[in-house]
Amino acid sequence: MDIETVYRTYFNDVYRYLTRLTGSETLAEDLTADTFFKAMKALDSFRGECDVRVWLCGIAKNTYYSHQKKNRRTAVWDDDTLSLLPDDAPGAAEQTERKEQLAALRAGLHTLPEPYKEVFMWRTFGELSFKEIGRLFGKTENWACVTYHRARRMLIERTEEKCNG
Repeated sequence: MDIETVYRTYFNDVYRYLTRLTGSETLAEDLTADTFFKAMKALDSFRGECDVRVWLCGIAKNTYYSHQKKNRRTAVWDDDTLSLLPDDAPGAAEQTERKEQLAALRAGLHTLPEPYKEVFMWRTFGELSFKEIGRLFGKTENWACVTYHRARRMLIERTEEKCNG
């Protein structure tokens, strides 16, 4: 397996995962490039114990978390972020409310305990099936489904608390 084939085959999956994870197409592009650079350096160490897409999305997730740690105090003001800011046009109130809901959702996601957070992210951002998630954790498909729905319920409750509280 060569990196060019891996890149052509899985680029869209990794990019889509990072776009959903970050909420920014610009940041997702940068992190996708970093992900494939790291994968290129580690390709020889890939043992095939999981699907290549799962392996790449794991690298992508770690790349995102590293980025978050480095930029914890730095605001990212790219076109995607600026487009969320309210303006004087009709619908500004709706945009502001949506922005607040998304912020509450992201904040709530990061407060979920493991394995709920991880399962939710793999299902939502990684678009893995419950069977794939179960296999990733060494559990059953049913365990993955139940864990995901519990995480979703916790996230809804936390988001509602943050928006209404």
